[in-house]
Amino acid sequence: MSYFEVSLIKVLSMSDTLTYAYTKNLAIGTIVHVPLRHKTVMGVVIKKVNKPSFKTKEVIDVVENTPIPPHLIKIAFWLSKYYNTPLPVVFQTVLPNGLDKTRRESNQKNHPNHKSQLAPPPLNATQTKAIYDINHNPSRTILLHGVTGSGKTNIYIKLILDTLKNGRSSILLVPEIALSSQLVYNLKAIFGDMVTLMHSGQTESVRHQLWQKLLREKTPQIIIGPRSAIFAPVHNLGLIVVDEAHDNSYKQDKSPKYHTLRLASAFTIFNQNLKVIFGTATPNIIDFLYAKQKKSCVSIHSKANQNAVTPSIIVVDLKNRDQMKKHRIFSDQLLHAIETCLKNHQQCLIFHNRRGSASLTLCDSCGWQALCDECLLPLTLHADHFQFVCHACGKKFKVPLSCPECQNTSIVHKGIGTKLIESELSKLFPKARIARFDRDTPKELSMNNIYEQVKSGSVQILIGTQSIAKGFDLPNLALVGVIQADQGLSLPDFSSEERTFQLLSQVVGRVGRNNNTTSAIIQTYQPDHPVIQFGITQNYSDFYEYALKKRHHANFPPFCFLLKLTYTGKTEKNAFTNCQKLAQSIKSNFQDVHVTSPTPAFYEQGKDVFRWQIIIKSPKRERLNQILGQTKLGNNWQFDLDPSGIL
Repeated sequence: MSYFEVSLIKVLSMSDTLTYAYTKNLAIGTIVHVPLRHKTVMGVVIKKVNKPSFKTKEVIDVVENTPIPPHLIKIAFWLSKYYNTPLPVVFQTVLPNGLDKTRRESNQKNHPNHKSQLAPPPLNATQTKAIYDINHNPSRTILLHGVTGSGKTNIYIKLILDTLKNGRSSILLVPEIALSSQLVYNLKAIFGDMVTLMHSGQTESVRHQLWQKLLREKTPQIIIGPRSAIFAPVHNLGLIVVDEAHDNSYKQDKSPKYHTLRLASAFTIFNQNLKVIFGTATPNIIDFLYAKQKKSCVSIHSKANQNAVTPSIIVVDLKNRDQMKKHRIFSDQLLHAIETCLKNHQQCLIFHNRRGSASLTLCDSCGWQALCDECLLPLTLHADHFQFVCHACGKKFKVPLSCPECQNTSIVHKGIGTKLIESELSKLFPKARIARFDRDTPKELSMNNIYEQVKSGSVQILIGTQSIAKGFDLPNLALVGVIQADQGLSLPDFSSEERTFQLLSQVVGRVGRNNNTTSAIIQTYQPDHPVIQFGITQNYSDFYEYALKKRHHANFPPFCFLLKLTYTGKTEKNAFTNCQKLAQSIKSNFQDVHVTSPTPAFYEQGKDVFRWQIIIKSPKRERLNQILGQTKLGNNWQFDLDPSGIL
């Protein structure tokens, strides 16, 4: 009889691991069924141990004969410690659902048949030097800071090819799979069916079968997917590429609330042959500072196309209504530019980072406002379905034809969303083919499904939120229009300026990539704001210095580490009181940290609950982990270590 420590999956117990016996030897990483009280649960074999002094139960059976790769076991322990999360919760994230289910082999192919070419893409001298610098940098985590249009994708492909030749697998992460059409297309053209897509849009059965296939496959693999694809069970992992590394979707919003960039770097601790690349034109301030300190930044300052024509930039001051005579949303200059593009059979991209038709609905008579009955937040009108949607909880409501308070019919819908922009442009340019890309876009009309039509130029006007602000190289695109560039600057968060700069810089970077004359028209109420100016000119270095000074003055990351603690109570008084008690307790017991006064959370109300929060700042991250370890947080508390913002 042999004895093993097993970490349960999903199920919390008194300890992270429990000891079980088995008649046969089990490899570390084997997934098994074990008894727990009166249930059968799944677990992962963590290590073999000597016979304990206490009585043990036996492993029931083996779920998966092929053990999980050792690096995933080690990274699970790292996640548990670094983010102060029980190991069973971590394994729930690392492993897919339904591992013990019997699957009928899926007829659905992961992708159509493609023959692999395995031919390196053409590289210019700047790209070749960047690859040399990456390969010869002693750091195994590299920030590839390349301006928009510098050809980072070709660098990724060359690195993947070299990794493949060395008999090792690669993982390429994207912010979300729906935006990866062009990247997937380029990789499949080179690697064919060696490319495996993994994402949440696949069924549980498909994800399970892909996971099994990768686990059992001994030849090098190439994986593309969002942040969860980093846990693909590939063997001999040699390369992780994080594309658009600045994107906020790389932060997990449920426990363990890890950041993919920190996690990817941690992989190198357990794999001496691994290289990690963070590719972006607009790095997060924290990542850029760390890379500079470690001398692990490789920069590309020129575009891949040396003959690319710099776009003309026109800034429209929305305070000057003389520039908005023809339409309340689109300036006269923007309308004229769209008209010119359509006449020349060119493509336009209209960017606005807000979905729906109207973000505010009021009664013009009594002042009633349409609010979500659970969140008490303003409802967004979606005119195409004529319904209200709460963008916080997703709940839908009927639109009243008269005011529920005073029965007056003078209800006013205010604000601008992408659906309203689509509707107005359809009226102004009825013959143009228009496509909208945001979270409300039907799957059959997503960029992934109509990418060829978009690339060819048959879609003449593209409208969208941040989903189209990055990653795409459209040869027929001649105009970018930004409806309100300063929209995000009003959010009371230390990261709001950074996100505004990144979005504006990325969307302006969609033009000026080829030999054609292109332009960008930026509408804003704050044309002289430094962040708007830096974004328009894509001036990252000056923005970085500007933002770093502000962060230093206010003591925000990278000059401190943050812990956000959120309490959910049945009344506002209850939430405030509990936050106040914990804040006082932490101040008394940990006098070297800064604890803010309790404040309402950004989404303060839910269904019959109130949320309040406190923020803790510390120069040492270990101190925040100590606070979590030594403070008893009940079920009403949630924590976020290293939050990307304080809202």
